[in-house]
Amino acid sequence: MEIKPEFKPKSIRSFVIRAGRMTDGQRSAFDEYWPTYGLSLFGGPLNVQAAFGNDNPIALEIGFGMGDSLLAMAQAEPGVNFVGIEVHPPGVGRLINTAGKEGVRNLKVYMADAKDVLEDCVPDASLARFQLYFPDPWHKKKHHKRRIVQAEFVALAARKLRPGGLLHMATDWQNYAEHMLEVLKAEPRLENTAADYAERPEFRPKTKFEARGERLGHGVWDLLFRKT
Repeated sequence: MEIKPEFKPKSIRSFVIRAGRMTDGQRSAFDEYWPTYGLSLFGGPLNVQAAFGNDNPIALEIGFGMGDSLLAMAQAEPGVNFVGIEVHPPGVGRLINTAGKEGVRNLKVYMADAKDVLEDCVPDASLARFQLYFPDPWHKKKHHKRRIVQAEFVALAARKLRPGGLLHMATDWQNYAEHMLEVLKAEPRLENTAADYAERPEFRPKTKFEARGERLGHGVWDLLFRKT
């Protein structure tokens, strides 16, 4: 099958595509497992019962990379339906390949721009959890405007959370953490569950990259906000 991310015409994208070669296993995963795990941007609002066969809570993650932590969360919480959004085919291919071989059934994937999916496919007040882990920090000051965490994006995320739902972000860039905190605190529909930064919750697995960074003395900042 043709392997391309989906985009709305003339949409402003929330990412920059980086080149990456796919392995034969990742490529063949689209033929074998995309019909099971794939969701289309053009399929309309997500019908949880039709997609998952149940009405379990939805946790949505933007930018899952190679998918290791998202897969681990889905396996650890079988009573939660996980929806991942990613535009890089190698990561999507790896995730659905592993999920398919291990028989994971509480997982679906969009290969599309996150803002398009949120606007067109995710009903308001439908998410139990909204996850954004280690997004591109765009660390140069002149590039800060490219960061996904901006007031408009946070307002959109808050709209998609159900009352009491959690918005969880994490970054290993202190400057970005400070920016995230400022933007999140300014959203009137969200309240911080901590004084400022939160402890890493048990449901977020620690990545190999994160563990290596900790050994080198690098910090990681978690932000956990609840919709009022």
